[in-house]
Amino acid sequence: MSEISFEDQAGAILFGEKLVSSAAFKALFREGMSLVEETAAYLDGAGRTESRDLPRGAALAYATESMRLTTRLMQLASWLLLQRAVNEGEMTAEQARQEKTKVKLTALAPEPDEPTLELLPERLIELVRQSLRLQARIRHLDQIIADQAALVPERDNAVEQQIDRLRRAFSRP
Repeated sequence: MSEISFEDQAGAILFGEKLVSSAAFKALFREGMSLVEETAAYLDGAGRTESRDLPRGAALAYATESMRLTTRLMQLASWLLLQRAVNEGEMTAEQARQEKTKVKLTALAPEPDEPTLELLPERLIELVRQSLRLQARIRHLDQIIADQAALVPERDNAVEQQIDRLRRAFSRP
């Protein structure tokens, strides 16, 4: 048994998979979805009002940062929903891995530079910072899961084994 797995009667269970089905993941899921809701409420309400009062350069910075924020949160929410679907048995881990190729947990975007931050409303800055922290945590968890999945050998498929035997038998001179 390695340090990164738990052992049960059926074989190794990866730590990352355990973590994703834990209470800690449920808290992370709630936090992520709450941040999505908070951001949507802000951008549709107070943020819209605040952005109207900004000078042209600041309004452009606001539009850019709010788009980056929205895109980042949608990707994070997609990842969280995929993991929850696996936890609830709605899809297999393999299906989730295939779907995850559509989710872009890209490298952390830098926080806006100081001159840009001075132009933006404080609430938008706080939401951007919260989303970057959430992204870092999710990327870390995703990397743990990916690293551990690479350690697990593919399970033998009896049909594939028979097909391979037939190929070898008929390919010999």
